[in-house]
Amino acid sequence: MLAKALSFGLLGIEAYPIEIEVDVSRGLPAVTLVGLADTAIRESRERVKSAIKNSGFDWPSEKITISLAPSDIKKEGASFDLAIALAILSATQQLNNQNLKNYYVLGELSLDGSLRPTRGILPISIAISKSLPAGQSDHIKNIIVPFYNAKEAAIVSDVCVWPLKTLRESVEFLNNPDTVKPCKLDLEELFKHNSNNYPVDFSEVRGQYLAKRALEVAVAGGHNILLIGPPGAGKTMLAKRIPTIMPELTFEEALEVTKIHSVMGTLPNRDGLMAIRPFRNPHHSISSIAMVGGGSIPQPGEISLAHQGVLFLDELPEFHRDCLEALRQPLEDDSIRVSRIKKSFVFPAAFMLVTAMNPCPCGYFTDPRRACSCSTTKIQNYMGKISGPLLDRIDIHIELPSVKYKELSDTKDAEPSVVIKARVEKTRAIQRERFKSEGIFYNAQMNTKLIKKYCILEDEAKELLKMAMTEIGLSARAYDKILKVSRTIADLAESEIIKVEHISEAVQYRGLDRQLF
Repeated sequence: MLAKALSFGLLGIEAYPIEIEVDVSRGLPAVTLVGLADTAIRESRERVKSAIKNSGFDWPSEKITISLAPSDIKKEGASFDLAIALAILSATQQLNNQNLKNYYVLGELSLDGSLRPTRGILPISIAISKSLPAGQSDHIKNIIVPFYNAKEAAIVSDVCVWPLKTLRESVEFLNNPDTVKPCKLDLEELFKHNSNNYPVDFSEVRGQYLAKRALEVAVAGGHNILLIGPPGAGKTMLAKRIPTIMPELTFEEALEVTKIHSVMGTLPNRDGLMAIRPFRNPHHSISSIAMVGGGSIPQPGEISLAHQGVLFLDELPEFHRDCLEALRQPLEDDSIRVSRIKKSFVFPAAFMLVTAMNPCPCGYFTDPRRACSCSTTKIQNYMGKISGPLLDRIDIHIELPSVKYKELSDTKDAEPSVVIKARVEKTRAIQRERFKSEGIFYNAQMNTKLIKKYCILEDEAKELLKMAMTEIGLSARAYDKILKVSRTIADLAESEIIKVEHISEAVQYRGLDRQLF
């Protein structure tokens, strides 16, 4: 007898419908699975067989053929277990086939018949909400998911989510749908509960007042930043606290972030919604594919996992050259295109790049209390590991000195993140109003045309910038960066005109262009 079950697969971060057909017919006992299934799906034959038996149902002693359509797309993952099991039980008349066709089914089975959580539930729920799969006359908006995935699926309010814990419970539900209530969420309360839930705060950082000011400017204008200082100066500590002063995620942005982390199985909690900005800190041994995304069926990389948040690269010169150069295009476009023979995938990658490095291989070139053991050639080779085009995309270079004992032992509370964040959000509001007809959101996104339009300097500021370019030795590529950063500093001061003090501060944030190292 033939039976069908509906499910969903993933291509990148997008979901597509899958029809699972099961035919139980006369013949020697065997299970044949077709439809370009990966190893995890092929192994489902054993999981499903044990789950059916251990749940108290009969395993058919006949020939079983399982087809995953469309058959020309490679499928992966263990999320089809439950759908296959229910289709087999339907084909052997152990459950109501009429009810099964009204639900999408997702979930991995344990050998005892319990349901394990699966990845990518949110993009599947969004796909169910948005589109009508080809060949369907009715728009099905019911989805059966493992209990621990219920909140994630229920974020999409117009999809009816049925949370179940076991195969037996799923069969009983399909035979009698009134036995289970759908999962409902108060999205406003959930979003409010999960936002601002950061374990760190800027009030914990002693000293480094110039660096904290530079980070405030960087976040306010969306500028990428490079922190340079000796070991123990607090570079990593400062970087980890940057998300605490970034503007709140909107609900739409939170959905984008949650969707990516759902596909990768990196959601930090079971509430379903990721309402805080991500902070990604990959090790310097990471490959370029892991950084930008890829694979036989491409998946997002670290830059997409940092979408709407921070990508922190500690020990910047230690990263592989090809890995760093791969960042250049997504830094410009806020997205990354991964191409394969049959299909191209576009992953979002709108992140703030925060990098940190020592001034030399030993780390003590700029430390007045420790002698540097590096030769000039070693220092030049070390700094040369970072290409000019990548540095061109980093607006702020700030030097961090070693923290003095007096600052470390100070018991007075430092300025908390919530106070800095209020200034940042006020500045971002000014920029959104300014650029509402330009298609951008913050100062770092300005092109040459917009820089000329919105970066208006007073006469004294023009003279100072001229002196910086000619006498201090700033490079030509630093010109636009200084104007963008000074525009942000002026916005923090609520000034329409860029003044001399704004240019002066912006020039201080171009350490590498001033050839300090």
